[in-house]
Amino acid sequence: MDKLVYTAATGLRAHMQAQAAIANNMANASTTGFRADRVIFDRIELKGGGAQLEARAPTKEEVTDADRAPGAIQHTGRALDVAVTGVNDWLAVQASDGSEAYTRRGDLEVAPSGVLQTGDGFIVQGQNGPITLPPYTSLTIAGDGTISIIPQGGDAANPQVVDRLKIVDTKGSQTVKGLDNLLRVKGGGTLPANLDAKVQGGALEGSNVNMTQVLVDMLENQRSYEIQANLMKSAKELDEGGSSVMRLPS
Repeated sequence: MDKLVYTAATGLRAHMQAQAAIANNMANASTTGFRADRVIFDRIELKGGGAQLEARAPTKEEVTDADRAPGAIQHTGRALDVAVTGVNDWLAVQASDGSEAYTRRGDLEVAPSGVLQTGDGFIVQGQNGPITLPPYTSLTIAGDGTISIIPQGGDAANPQVVDRLKIVDTKGSQTVKGLDNLLRVKGGGTLPANLDAKVQGGALEGSNVNMTQVLVDMLENQRSYEIQANLMKSAKELDEGGSSVMRLPS
């Protein structure tokens, strides 16, 4: 009986974590470049005493990856907006801990210090590190990610190249999505720039969250949670019934 309760309890915990991931996807349905969390359920094989305890097979839940499907691209006309067009291409940024990470978020902006960053505040990486822009009157981002400006007081006919966005190809590499919605190389490290990558200037890629599927996932997860809860309730009732029989006078 204890084994039944233990398995049901781990199942409840897993479904609660899955619900949190589903809620996160729903909350980011309109976030630029967001990639939906993918959640899987699996069995944990417990080992002890030299043998597998097959009767005790609790479930675990984890966000294993992000859905890599592209989001819809919308034209904005804003000079600092870029949409990475390759399915496996990601824009390199500096994460909060200083490491290199990758995003599909292209709503770029210039901080007061001149540093180029994403809409959620991560510093954008160029071919030689973080990109810093001097004061300018106009800016363009070419299809290959090259950033050109007309400096303040400069000749409009002679734009100056500042840097080129570092865009990497994740195909064939083990990458994982973090809680900050950034992609990282599993185990650490960085990816080389993909010089063939392309961007679409004046456009943004939207979230790839499918709200219809999210609602279906939420309902299915809630039903499964209720089944696990009822299982625990039944186990408790059976346990109490057995205890009552043991207390009957002989």
